[in-house]
This record gives sequence, C-alpha cells and structure tokens, in this order.
Amino acid sequence: MGKMTLEELRKLREQKKGEMVQRDSAGKSAQIIIGMGTCGIAAGAKEAFDAFLDELDSHGITDTRITQTGCMGLCFSEPTVEVAVPGMPRVVYGNVDGTIARRIVREHIIGKALVSDHIFDKPAADIIN
Repeated sequence: MGKMTLEELRKLREQKKGEMVQRDSAGKSAQIIIGMGTCGIAAGAKEAFDAFLDELDSHGITDTRITQTGCMGLCFSEPTVEVAVPGMPRVVYGNVDGTIARRIVREHIIGKALVSDHIFDKPAADIIN
C-alpha cells in the first residue's frame, strides 16, 4: 500500500467511524449477528458483513446493531446470520451472501417479514412470547 495523503486519511477515518456506529449497542433495537468462525469466513461471511453495512447505510438505518460471533454450529449452511427484531421471532438465516444480506435488510429489518427461503433455525411458535 502506498502512502496516503492527509485528506485520504481523513476520508478513511470518517468511513470507518460510520461503520463503527453500526457496532455500537446504544439506542439500537434490532440486531444482526454474523457467524465469523473459520467456516463462515471461508464461505464468504465478510462479503455478507460488508453488504449488511452498505445496505443499512444506503437506507439510513441507524437503529440496527451489527456484531460478529464465532461458529454457530450450522457449518453446512454458512455463512449464517442471526437476526433479532423487536416483535418478531429471532431467526438464523443460512447461505447468506451479499444479495441475501441485502434482502434481509429490506424484507426483515425494514419490511418486518421473514426471508423464508433462507431460514435455517427459529424458535417453535409455542415458545415465542
């Protein structure tokens, strides 16, 4: 990597500060947890993570927290993502690439509808409060 100008460094700092806002838990109601164990990373979890950040930013969504975790135990369906939205069941989505990540933001986070064709785990209806 070559030397960066002061202006380039300032732009990079502002970009990274914006990304870090999504990781802060203060004032957040929804949560996206991305499995970033070795199996998830190898399957493309970083691409999904970046797509979530980009899609949330493009819609101006600031009340959703993004974090990462280790293996969720669903290695066959990596990358896996758990989504928790108030008033909806927590679900784990599988095979989440950049395109599916953007769908999850639009349909689940914004539209309050599950992305049924990628759900791999959710609680039984009788245990949902």
